Amino acid sequence: MKNPEEIFDVLKNQFGDDILGIEKEQPTEPIISVTPSSVDKVCLFLRDNEELKFDSLMNLSGVDDANGEKVKDEDGGEIIKGGTLSVYYHLYSIEHKHKITLKTSTPREEPRVESVESVWKTANWHEREAYDMLGIIFNNHPDLRRILMPYDWDAGYPLRKDYKNPEFYQGMKVPY
Repeated sequence: MKNPEEIFDVLKNQFGDDILGIEKEQPTEPIISVTPSSVDKVCLFLRDNEELKFDSLMNLSGVDDANGEKVKDEDGGEIIKGGTLSVYYHLYSIEHKHKITLKTSTPREEPRVESVESVWKTANWHEREAYDMLGIIFNNHPDLRRILMPYDWDAGYPLRKDYKNPEFYQGMKVPY
């Protein structure tokens, strides 16, 4: 069983600058930050390395960091310019009984992250949900389409902090 700091050292030695750091000052477990362009390679290594064997993706979730500049639009509503969206990966090794959390952040205006669906099949629907709710595009995902909202929903991404619910959808008043 390895602790998150030991796992961070293994990843830093293997991937160098693609491993951005480890956040230890969290109320949760330490979080290892990875570049969005290499997260698939890092995850494959974490799954296949004999000392690590992270065979379970417990959860994958998207987050609007809301760390951009807040400005008013023409309607007086608040929108966010710049900043990042993040994806968190909670991993567990059944054999070694260790776990870690990975994080990757991508620009809000062009949110692209490599898919890990080929590493853990359970990522398929999790990535589709992050796409549907936040607009994060997972490169190389085999079927990236909406999973919760209607297929023709064009009013944005409901979990973004500056999302505005439309007044009407297909001629019907939206009740919120």
